[in-house]
Amino acid sequence: MMIPSVRTSFLPFALPDIDDAELNEVSEVLRSGWVTTGPKVRQFEAAFAAAVGAEHAVAVNSCTAAMHLALHAIGLRRGDEVITTPYTFAATAEVIRYFDARPVFVDVDAASLNIRPDLIEAAITPRTRAILPVHIAGLPADLDEIQAIACSHDLPVIEDAAHAFPSRYKGQMIGGLSDFTCFSFYATKTLTTGEGGMLCTNSSRWAEQCRIMALHGISKDAWKRYTAEGSWYYEILAPGYKYNMTDLSAAMGLAQLSKTERMLRRRQEIARCYSLAFADLPALQLPHDRPDCQHSWHLYTLRLNLDRLRISRAMFIEELKQRGIGASVHFIPLHLHPYYRETYSYQPEDFPVAHREYAREISLPIYSRMSDGDIQSVIDAVCDIVSIHRI
Repeated sequence: MMIPSVRTSFLPFALPDIDDAELNEVSEVLRSGWVTTGPKVRQFEAAFAAAVGAEHAVAVNSCTAAMHLALHAIGLRRGDEVITTPYTFAATAEVIRYFDARPVFVDVDAASLNIRPDLIEAAITPRTRAILPVHIAGLPADLDEIQAIACSHDLPVIEDAAHAFPSRYKGQMIGGLSDFTCFSFYATKTLTTGEGGMLCTNSSRWAEQCRIMALHGISKDAWKRYTAEGSWYYEILAPGYKYNMTDLSAAMGLAQLSKTERMLRRRQEIARCYSLAFADLPALQLPHDRPDCQHSWHLYTLRLNLDRLRISRAMFIEELKQRGIGASVHFIPLHLHPYYRETYSYQPEDFPVAHREYAREISLPIYSRMSDGDIQSVIDAVCDIVSIHRI
């Protein structure tokens, strides 16, 4: 069968939006001779905290590190439990397992793919130590309900906001609303430092503890010991971790932060174009949005109504690839993976919504470097595949 609308070059699923702003910032750091944790990191922390409305921000080398530090700060121990969602990336649950604690999964809402607050209460036990919601694709979870439950049981809320910059929940930026909020600056994210992350909190005590633990548990401002105002003397206060961000990464983050609104507007425009084009196709379900929130549109999570197609999800993605379009799937629920399946004897139907929705989800390219032609290529490819394979 002849396949129309094939691009002359492959459109990757994700590309960072990098230009002279990042090159200039990084070049300044290289010329300074100070390339590891230093003044640029502190500058980035202050700028990011201001952007999201948090009292404190601690720059680290990943969102995984940020969540690990948050759980360490609340004193998570072996045998404890943390309530979270199976519909997420590996990091969300693995940081709980670092403590030999148990991630307690709660199923997701079929529309938003975020954790269902009405199921959280029943999952709380005397061993529960925290609630860890995820803002899937960049649409905030129901924080009011989650925080009300957490408050009634005296539990901290640690947000996995890897997708959620710059998201807003009922007019307020994600970042200063819970005990901890953890961001990712991985290469595919809406703000990238290549690898990196940020832990935000309004607690000065927790911020200081996390800052110390992020650099080997060494006493305050250990990074200054090689500067004119520093000292060779330091103290190890606890067995910490090697989670610090470098000035090279922070310089890139500062440049990216200055472009936040432009990049967001472009992703919003792409999402509108997709949704307008796909709205009248019964074989497709558009991503969920809500008027009282600002979606970051880190992902455009299209879902296939497979009963209206003569093609599987895997073949749909393969046909996109044949037409020069990169796509992905977000996410394979954690309870389906061998480690969690074998450790906790999970069956697919234990979290039926997560299992069902995963089986029909595809993520389309949505990033600010996409041209109008790129957007149209994706639309044409999706509509062509649906036209050929619809029932």
